[in-house]
Amino acid sequence: MFTKRLDRIQPSATLAMTAKAAELRSQGVDVLNFSVGEPDFNTPINIIDAAKKAMDKGYTKYTPGSGIIELREAVCKKIKRDNNLDYNIENVVVSCGGKHSLYNACQVLFEHGDEVIIFSPYWVSFPDFISVTGAKPIFVNTLSDRQYEPDFNDLESKITKKTKGIIINSPSNPTGGVWSDEAIKKTLEISLKNDLWIFSDECYEQLVYDMDFISIANFSKNKDKILTFQSCSKTYAMTGWRIGYTIGEPAVIKAIGKLQSQSTSCPNSIAQYAAVEALVGNQDIISDMVNTFKVRRDLIIDGLNSIDHIICDTPKGAFYVFPDISYYLNKSYKNKIIKSAYDLSMILLEEQYIVTVSGESFGAPNNIRFSYATSEENILQLIDRLKSIFHLIK
Repeated sequence: MFTKRLDRIQPSATLAMTAKAAELRSQGVDVLNFSVGEPDFNTPINIIDAAKKAMDKGYTKYTPGSGIIELREAVCKKIKRDNNLDYNIENVVVSCGGKHSLYNACQVLFEHGDEVIIFSPYWVSFPDFISVTGAKPIFVNTLSDRQYEPDFNDLESKITKKTKGIIINSPSNPTGGVWSDEAIKKTLEISLKNDLWIFSDECYEQLVYDMDFISIANFSKNKDKILTFQSCSKTYAMTGWRIGYTIGEPAVIKAIGKLQSQSTSCPNSIAQYAAVEALVGNQDIISDMVNTFKVRRDLIIDGLNSIDHIICDTPKGAFYVFPDISYYLNKSYKNKIIKSAYDLSMILLEEQYIVTVSGESFGAPNNIRFSYATSEENILQLIDRLKSIFHLIK
């Protein structure tokens, strides 16, 4: 009935768990939802007001397919201010969120017979973005004790004549890992030597702790094959507004715009005007979020590491922790054998109403992802509920 193309992709595990949490909450269950991949802040009022003004002025019609000029100019100002990169509007295409931006670029650049490098653990959508084009995702190992930087021996062994591109996600979803400058430089060197397209997913660029973020394009004079993906979703608590953008060479940007013109026509007009205010208006929300998330990060790290045999390194970015729970695999909880991280996630859900995302979804079967985009009170409750489970696992 459906095309074989659809068989190449899987439903989003993260969205599925979010839906499960909402279903339980609607039934009156006291759910602790640690699966959510979005800030628990509201969109700042100046951004909301900009959207209202756009509606009042009648900016509710179609826009240019690649985004309004005002927003593309705002992206250029933002990328200069925050990332010290010089681009013009010809280098920018606006899409319906960062996810849409990445999907479009994969459609434009990859096809059947190509191979594309992904680093494990990876964001759940990366393999599907690639597979739906007919290309093949190739998974490269990373080092968990080094912020999940690449295993460079594995990387170089996986590159073949078919390799067309490489996807970098730092800060990372699901790990929160942030690569060192040295790791980025070495990855770029290998990629450019092999003439690969370099995708840099930087949607968590502003959410880093005890360090400054440097956009990958800063590390190379040759930017012809580097595409940078950023969005308003995480930085400005605008996940539902669906505004993201791609920055790159004009020919690629034009091709993405061409594809987009025959799919979404254009991003939401009202959200685009709100995004202008987000990018060039008051930026206080960023420091507020970073300070709040850092406190939560330290609280959940301390709590998880206080549980016997849980290993949780400290991430330097995003709002996720990714503890290793491998000690508990193949052990028993109430006469049930825990065969996988998924089994353990379901025990947490069924016994204590803790919603998480198991590591299998991210190519990491020994881990579970917890999002700390929630209150300190919820984090303390989480640790108490986890301890009530783990001390019964034998």
